[in-house]
Amino acid sequence: MFVRIKKSGVNEYIQIVQNFREGGKTKQRVIGTLGRIDEIAGSKDIDVLISKLSRYSNEVLMVITGQSNIDAHSVSIGPAMVFERIWNELGMPGIIHKMTGSRKFAFDVERAIFLTVMHRLFASGSDRSCEKWKEDYHIEKTDTVALHQLYRAMGFLGEEIEDQKDKTPFSPRCNKDIIEERLFDRRADLFSGLDLVFFDTTSIYFEGLGGDELGCLGHSKDHRPDLNQMVVGAILDGNGDPICCELWPGNTSDVKTLLPITDRIKNRFGVSKFCVVADRGMISDETIEGLEKRKISYILGVRMRNQKLVREEVLSRAGRFEEVRTEGEAVNDPHPLKVKEVMAHGSRYIVCFNERQARKDAADRLAIIESLEEKIANSPKSLVGNKGYGKYLKITRGTFRIDKKKVDDDRRFDGKWVLETNTDLPSAEVALKYKELWQVERKPSATSIFYG
Repeated sequence: MFVRIKKSGVNEYIQIVQNFREGGKTKQRVIGTLGRIDEIAGSKDIDVLISKLSRYSNEVLMVITGQSNIDAHSVSIGPAMVFERIWNELGMPGIIHKMTGSRKFAFDVERAIFLTVMHRLFASGSDRSCEKWKEDYHIEKTDTVALHQLYRAMGFLGEEIEDQKDKTPFSPRCNKDIIEERLFDRRADLFSGLDLVFFDTTSIYFEGLGGDELGCLGHSKDHRPDLNQMVVGAILDGNGDPICCELWPGNTSDVKTLLPITDRIKNRFGVSKFCVVADRGMISDETIEGLEKRKISYILGVRMRNQKLVREEVLSRAGRFEEVRTEGEAVNDPHPLKVKEVMAHGSRYIVCFNERQARKDAADRLAIIESLEEKIANSPKSLVGNKGYGKYLKITRGTFRIDKKKVDDDRRFDGKWVLETNTDLPSAEVALKYKELWQVERKPSATSIFYG
């Protein structure tokens, strides 16, 4: 509904009009005529009418009664209250202020970095979007931080330092590294160390024209192979706390990242002995040989389907599974994790089995096969080049059919994963330590707290 001025001769009338649809066309009808403008203008009749109507609109009622200001702007204070306390407990303000004390920045670099950290925790996106995002949040001493200052703060973190002794083959040492090392030293004591190091990687891509200098085309975990990207590695300690993060060109494969990471951990943090836990994408004969040469303990996921030794020998070995229960797990859980140890060609493997996951794998495969049978019957040409169906499909002289042998072979992997380790830890503990690796994947923003 809306108000319309209707002219009739020399007079003008105020009408309330409603739009409605009839036969696919929009029409209007007059709900009522309030009177001639010259008769009701300046009188209290309109004010009384609006006041009475306002009882059906809470927002209008608040304005009329003076309890609301239509120009007011609300901001959220909770996020900064929580995360600034963590920020301060980590000692970040002192570390950054000490590093920038002799520099002639015309703004508070620490505040700019904290602002970008908050933005990445709650919204992510570019520094340009951060400048607009901060308008809805109260973050102390950031009101005057401008976009170009956010760029300068990020430039400060990535600024190369004079000491390049422990740089990786992929990236130089920068101020970000100094902050990580001082954070580690701050919480370290005489007895602290790194019994376990969890490591995983992901990729981040550049949109638009970004990434011309830093990015490269490579295997995209975001399914955007058309965009330049970088590879990011996150390293956590045994408590799940971030130690550091590393950056590589976007065309760097995962298997080439693990050895440089172990070298940097030893050199940067003065830790000579630790066990690295990493996913199956990190495994190669060269990587394992390098870890053995460096006398680094490891727990690594194995590509079951790709490694002949594991596929044909390790998974085929007979042996009794041992039940594994994590702390706090229900004793009466009918589907606990099960493990068994297998020695093959001088290497130690831990076969893990989860019955609940096995049922899901079987159900997923059944759904694929049922869909595959339907497509073979109705539109077999649509199967050409379809990777999702390809592993169960057999094509003979243009005829499509389900490969029973591939289906049977796939059942052997249901609910299972295999670990390779050179530790002497009990099998159950090896499996539980590997499960903790998932903390890295569940904490993608944790490293942002340190590095903006």
